Amino acid sequence: MAFTHFKLDVDGDGIALVTWDSPGRSMNVIDLKVIEELAAIVEQVAADAAIKGAVITSGKETFSAGADLTLLEGLGRIFTDLAKSKGPEAAATALFQESRKLSLLYRRLETCGKPWAAAINGAALGGGFELVLACHHRVAAQNPRTRLGLPEVKVGLFPGAGGTTRIARMLPPGDALQFLLKGDQHPVDRLKAMKLIDAVVPAADLVKSAKDWVKANPKAKAPWDQDGYRLPGGPVYSKAGMMVFPPANAIYRRETYDNYPAAHAIMQVVYEGLLVPVDTALRIESRWFAKILRSPEAAAMMRTLFVSLQEINKGARRPAAVPASKLRRIGIIGAGFMGASVGYVTAAAGLEVVLVDRDQASADKGKAVSQKLIGDQVNKGRASAAERDALLGRITPTADYAALKDCDLVIEAVFEDRNVKAETIKKAQAAMRPDVVLGSNTSTLPITSLATELADQSRFIGIHFFSPVEKMMLVEIILGKATGDAALATALDFVRAIRKTPIVVNDARGFYTSRVVGTYLREGHLMLTEGVPPAMIENVGRMAGMPVGPLSLNDEVAVDLAWKILKATEADLGGKAIDPRQKVLLAEMVERRGRFGRKNGKGFYDYPDKGAKKLWPGLADLALRKLDPDTIDINELKLRLLGIQALETARCFEENVLTDVREADVGSILGFGFAPFSGGTLSYIDMMGTKRFVALCEMLAKKHGARFAPSKLLVEMAGKGESFYGRFGPKRQAAA
Repeated sequence: MAFTHFKLDVDGDGIALVTWDSPGRSMNVIDLKVIEELAAIVEQVAADAAIKGAVITSGKETFSAGADLTLLEGLGRIFTDLAKSKGPEAAATALFQESRKLSLLYRRLETCGKPWAAAINGAALGGGFELVLACHHRVAAQNPRTRLGLPEVKVGLFPGAGGTTRIARMLPPGDALQFLLKGDQHPVDRLKAMKLIDAVVPAADLVKSAKDWVKANPKAKAPWDQDGYRLPGGPVYSKAGMMVFPPANAIYRRETYDNYPAAHAIMQVVYEGLLVPVDTALRIESRWFAKILRSPEAAAMMRTLFVSLQEINKGARRPAAVPASKLRRIGIIGAGFMGASVGYVTAAAGLEVVLVDRDQASADKGKAVSQKLIGDQVNKGRASAAERDALLGRITPTADYAALKDCDLVIEAVFEDRNVKAETIKKAQAAMRPDVVLGSNTSTLPITSLATELADQSRFIGIHFFSPVEKMMLVEIILGKATGDAALATALDFVRAIRKTPIVVNDARGFYTSRVVGTYLREGHLMLTEGVPPAMIENVGRMAGMPVGPLSLNDEVAVDLAWKILKATEADLGGKAIDPRQKVLLAEMVERRGRFGRKNGKGFYDYPDKGAKKLWPGLADLALRKLDPDTIDINELKLRLLGIQALETARCFEENVLTDVREADVGSILGFGFAPFSGGTLSYIDMMGTKRFVALCEMLAKKHGARFAPSKLLVEMAGKGESFYGRFGPKRQAAA
């Protein structure tokens, strides 16, 4: 058989070197053809008496990025189609058989009677790492940047090609559960300490080391296939087992609130699998994997956090006719914490940075932010002293706007004040080359109006970063009415260069992310005024799937900022645009109590010098009435907190602030942490169904006010039985 994805060479000692090098791909990815070819190679190794064993490695810089999730996404659609045509039982059987092909292949490799060693020359993730685990010996090239792991849980899945079963037999159950449920990517030295990797050697010795082991171990077997094998943590029903699984279950529920079917499956597969022989455990794993593939949560998370995320990162919204930008030096005006942090991620990406502020001392202070951030990385062993020095050498702090003359892109990140920004834009324009794009890092001020300060408004665009910049992966690109394609392409090229994810929105008050997250904060405020206990509001926010409750989030973004936005909204749009109950609450918090949030140590929470933050006891006095907690419908609170955000996103889509369903969902998860299990705000509506969602909105509007009234578009879609992805998804757009 001729191989496309693999090269097979047998040396004089009878050791087969299997080199995985898929053509036309930057990384090796598992698809049906890869499975077919690897299966043939396994059988050839097993059947050929001249072959004593095999080493599998990669012909690329990385070992494998894992399975092609679009393939798994397609399996879910196949199930749906088969269920309609042949019934649910036949569909479930077909899905089970298809989805366990890789698991059966890896088990065949493991039991073929010949030793297999993995020579890991770069990152191995997901199904790629499961292949590594199925080998009898694992040796990795020494490289501090290499990461290995099983991140499937982060896209709504779990390791279903034997990874869950093998990890549970290689690590004590508590460690195994943590490894699987966190889905982290680990350096090779850490995995060697965990005994998931057997050896770490210089890259030049990698294949030789693996071959030497194969020659020395002609009858190798996996530990669980050997006589006398004992589970690392002992039997499930033992004193040690009972000290793991009950508390692990409690921790799992505390962390996930049972919102993630894949995490539930991991708990179940590990527990059940440790009670039975390995082949039965693998079958259990496969059954749960097929079940999870059918879940709406997995479908939504795979679509948003893998397929859509990849498409966006690869330039789905970039104007194709505009040539690639040649970005070398970036000017950043405003060396405060936000501008300085943008400077840090820009320099970390290898670009030169000119950091401008009102005086040299302020500019130097901004560079010091980068010094601290990279210093922390050095202290943690994640960067070298040489990398630190190189990064800092790329940042030039200055008070002279003339230093912007050689910049290929300029971003202003000064104080969020129209007059300050207008003056900054004028100064920048005088110093910049006439063809250079000017971006504004604003979260509230309309881009179209700010652009009037620029002679060529087509070169002006919003580039909204999220704090902390070095951790937050989203950047919101805002198009003014006059913004040109060249400005959009340049902004997207810059965001890609600094390894962030962009979404593109049209200019409007609050844009997309600030506008929608404002509804989450407001709902928390209104619940407080209604008499819902503050702790219940916060806990329900997390139960619904948000990273923090609305009161905690408001403290982080600043309570006085929420107050300023409310007053500005009322001034611009009138009293009907705001809720008077929220106005009273925020006025009390900010004007009368001086509680501005975390930044001054007192907001909805108190922030003591020592110890954890605690809800401010005085909140009880701000409620208009007090409710008996036992009479409050927890599910309704969750629906209010998520529903209002989804509804506002639908309004943004209807108003053309958003134009791409993928960006709505990706932006909602990466930007403000909207319940990831739902796949994002519009996927939340699609998962519920527009008809049910409209009925929910109508019920909530009747009980809680017109802010929940469904939009015209939603009512129309509900009447036609349409979904957002069905009507506006990228495939439908491409066909139009």
